[in-house]
Amino acid sequence: MTEYDADGVAAFNVQLIEDFRRNGGQVTLEPLRGQPTVLLHTVGARTGQRRVTPLAYFIDGDRIVVIASKGGAPEHPAWFHNLRAEPQATVEIGTEAVDVVAELLTEGLERQRLYDRMAELLPQFVEYQTATDRVIPVVVLARTHPAVRRDRNGRH
Repeated sequence: MTEYDADGVAAFNVQLIEDFRRNGGQVTLEPLRGQPTVLLHTVGARTGQRRVTPLAYFIDGDRIVVIASKGGAPEHPAWFHNLRAEPQATVEIGTEAVDVVAELLTEGLERQRLYDRMAELLPQFVEYQTATDRVIPVVVLARTHPAVRRDRNGRH
């Protein structure tokens, strides 16, 4: 199994979020330079605090797809539990923030199709699935108001 350094990941995520925002929604930090990235805003299921998590993504039709891999760790990431408790969220994509609702896929052909697509785009996702015994969920984020765009402060 993959070792998971939560403190190291948190510190890198702070840098990644700053880099993303400073560069108009593009990541310039290694080793993720150029990787398609969104910032997912959730509310903590236990704490009620607002959380921001950078995630790799791809577009499937008009949906944003992210994977709850946690790098192949044995447990789901906190943001997945947050979405399970409250599927309404916001995503920063490029320079815009859009309201979304999450659909959590933990089984089935659609989950497999979308996971396989991510693994084609970013091969490390093959390693993540083989590193853990859990089925890694796929999360589909659908825009709740396609015509409404918000800045990262929630303003229209």
